[in-house]
Amino acid sequence: MDQARSTISKIPRTKSQTIMSHYESVQVFNGEPHSYTRFNLTQNMEGDNSQVEMKLSSDVDEDAGENGVGDHLNHSPTRKPYVAQKFERTPKNLCFMLATTLLIFIIGYLIGYLVHRKKDLAPSPVPTYLAFEEPVVHETGAAPLMDWDDVKKLLAGKLSGNQFESVFNEFTKDSHRAGSSVDDYLGDKIIRQFNGYGMSTWTDEHYVKVQDPPASGYNRIVFNGKEDHPDGFLSYSANGTVTGAVVYAHYGQGNDFRLLQSKNINLSGSVVLVRAGGISFAEKVANAAKVNASAVLIYPDPTDYSIGDRTALFGHVHLGSGDPYTPGFPSFNHTQFPPAQSSGLPTILAQTITTYMASNILRELGGQDSPSEWGSPNKLGDDNNVITVEVNNVLTEKRIINVFGVIKGFVDPDRYVVIGAQRDAWGPGFASSTVGTSVLIELARAISDMVAHDGFKPRRSIVFASWSAGEYGSVGATEWLEGYLSSLSMKAFTYINLDGVVSGDSRFKVAASPLLYSLIESTMKEVNSPNGVGNLFSRYANGNWESNVLEPLKLDNPAFPFLAFSGIPSVSFRFVPSRLDYQFLGTMRDTQENLKLATKNQFPQMAVSAARFAGHIALRLVHDHLLRMDLEKYNNIIRNQVSQINMKVNHIRKMKPQLFPKTLTARWLILASGSYGRASRSLASAIKNSDLEDIEMCRILNDRIMTVERNLLSPYVSPRDSPFRHILLGTGPHTLAAVSNHLDILGTNNPKADVDLFRNQFALVTWTIQGCANSLAGDIWSLDNDI
Repeated sequence: MDQARSTISKIPRTKSQTIMSHYESVQVFNGEPHSYTRFNLTQNMEGDNSQVEMKLSSDVDEDAGENGVGDHLNHSPTRKPYVAQKFERTPKNLCFMLATTLLIFIIGYLIGYLVHRKKDLAPSPVPTYLAFEEPVVHETGAAPLMDWDDVKKLLAGKLSGNQFESVFNEFTKDSHRAGSSVDDYLGDKIIRQFNGYGMSTWTDEHYVKVQDPPASGYNRIVFNGKEDHPDGFLSYSANGTVTGAVVYAHYGQGNDFRLLQSKNINLSGSVVLVRAGGISFAEKVANAAKVNASAVLIYPDPTDYSIGDRTALFGHVHLGSGDPYTPGFPSFNHTQFPPAQSSGLPTILAQTITTYMASNILRELGGQDSPSEWGSPNKLGDDNNVITVEVNNVLTEKRIINVFGVIKGFVDPDRYVVIGAQRDAWGPGFASSTVGTSVLIELARAISDMVAHDGFKPRRSIVFASWSAGEYGSVGATEWLEGYLSSLSMKAFTYINLDGVVSGDSRFKVAASPLLYSLIESTMKEVNSPNGVGNLFSRYANGNWESNVLEPLKLDNPAFPFLAFSGIPSVSFRFVPSRLDYQFLGTMRDTQENLKLATKNQFPQMAVSAARFAGHIALRLVHDHLLRMDLEKYNNIIRNQVSQINMKVNHIRKMKPQLFPKTLTARWLILASGSYGRASRSLASAIKNSDLEDIEMCRILNDRIMTVERNLLSPYVSPRDSPFRHILLGTGPHTLAAVSNHLDILGTNNPKADVDLFRNQFALVTWTIQGCANSLAGDIWSLDNDI
């Protein structure tokens, strides 16, 4: 090498020709790379000066950065370098070329494999710490080595009904209310399991305020001189005592109360008696509060429930999720926060009663007959049917702990799918929490084993989460979301909910973000039915699977805050009975024995199918180059809703032209919708024309996909005041549904109609959709400026 350098330094100087060559070498001592050196030889044939420039590896890195190619693109430490070498020749210097031929031949052995590179190739960056003289077969991380069919087979082979029965026995407890010693014990057991699987683990502690039944004393109702003390209760009810006339209101839905008002039934100050089911307890109470009722009694009607006439119901009535006393922010340390409470807390009393108590009340009611469409021959009640309701629930502070374990990805470990299940329950909670926790544990074990022993390398990470205080309204999960909202919205790309996944043996139901519909369909075709006959999709193959399987993601679904609050595409699924939902949720009779009856003793096999369904979705999302999310689904939803709004605007402009100026049309909203459609199609085209072996390109494309759900959260409302900011699937005045409903009001003489408020809603929804389209488009120079 020294001889070569000496020879190079003696090259004659001339003005007529320039020879440029790049020489790269690695000095190796004791078989290990010691340093990396690069030479630039420049000879000015028209002058007397010659130049020898030596660049160390750090200089190479700087040059690469200047040319727009940095070390961040060099993902493989075994990537082989190449160097382009250029020669320029002129006839005037033929003699010089002949004289230097012998020298070039001698040093050619040192640079032989480099000098024949194409003229137009540029040097690529080389790792400063490693270089190989011979090609080496290696895993670049650009694509999983394992075929997807092999991944499916591995997962299927690691999940069995017998294994699940063992896990069920480990996590079955008579009572594990949030914050209790049993809840903490189960959390410790889960984290030990995760550690045993070789996962990285951590915990998340919160101090939350929840409402429990009276520690001493009782809640009570008094009707016709008979006093009852219900065992059930509704957390977050207002406390106190009220007396009023009983009014039967069917399921307590908005239409039910409007029908009563149309019959001139006086609801102000009344005690409303409603059936459980249809909508959540919180929505029933909120609807009653809107008509100025003073209290709500909720009971399980025998038409819907066969749980015995003295079985008590438990639940909560917070119209939201999380700790209602830290709305919009986490309850990490309660001492540092001022007094606050959620607007979703009810202002009226709410209490559950048994079927037996309700039948005694219904039997005595007078007044008008209930509407025929309600299907129940009850009286609606009158002013003579007076009842007293007293609620004495206790607001308590509890320490709850969420438990986490992660299987880290090999390419993009900072991008992750989250799989979660609640750990607590009012009583045994076998279907509500034990089954979901068992599926969580088994999935963690199976996938960890695939990584440790079978060569599976997920591109992205999988986070397993065990939540506490789920029975009080997804408190543990929501507080975690609130605490890490800024980072989760950039990193977490899907949430899979495991709560209540098995409660029957006949129907399969899924509630999810529209982005995941195509993935759900393909997963159903891959997972066998619990009874072994066909797959989950086969029974719907001859019909519209979406209408038979998909259901709305409701406020009381644990996946709802992930989607509507955090903008994380989410999926929740469940096996349910053929006709009615599993009837023991929220009761002390949610036991393993009752779930056996509801599933014809097939719940271990159904848990296997549930684990495979959740596992296939998670593995598909961490296995493929690109996230399998269908942007066209949202395009269709936006177009349909915008079309309906446009028709309503045109109708009102014709009927009441004085309401809207001529400049107020749906044109800008339509243009924003079109921008989203063009941006989604442009991204689909970019994906089609991209090199999916390019790690950076895949990451950029995936980040654009991940922005969709997040950018459908309205940036114009406060998470504290309107936590569910999603304009398509959330709740509040910022949503497209609210804009459409306001148009309905504007078309009537309703005093709530407000043209100025509507114009603000209209503008903000328009710019939310346009902002989502701009983000989806990618680079600033790719934005659609039509609007």
